[in-house]
Amino acid sequence: MTPARILYVDDENDIREIAQMSLELDPEFEVRSCSSGIEALTDAVDWQPDLILLDVMMPDMDGPETLTRLADSPLTASIPVAFITARTQTHEVERYLAMGAVGVIAKPFDPLALAGEVRKLLPRRDGPA
Repeated sequence: MTPARILYVDDENDIREIAQMSLELDPEFEVRSCSSGIEALTDAVDWQPDLILLDVMMPDMDGPETLTRLADSPLTASIPVAFITARTQTHEVERYLAMGAVGVIAKPFDPLALAGEVRKLLPRRDGPA
């Protein structure tokens, strides 16, 4: 089976690097990262990831706005998006899910557990095991 493509979007360089290294420990993931919602829109069209992990708090275009724009484009509307955020109170998580997010991962995340959390959010992929 081909690796699942994960696009990680975060404006914080250190967090982005840790997340990418953590996810790349899983041989079934192919990971790319970018530093803004604007970059994510382009990368999502060009690369067609299986899942986008999106920071909520980013300058210029925040995570919710990025999700809205992804959902509005026929080229990216079917790509599942999960938020990674420190804002995880019940009403905030409910709001993210109501926007169309497939899940929410709390920051700070455990680098050793991140791949497992992401795996649970991936859509089922049929094919040889």
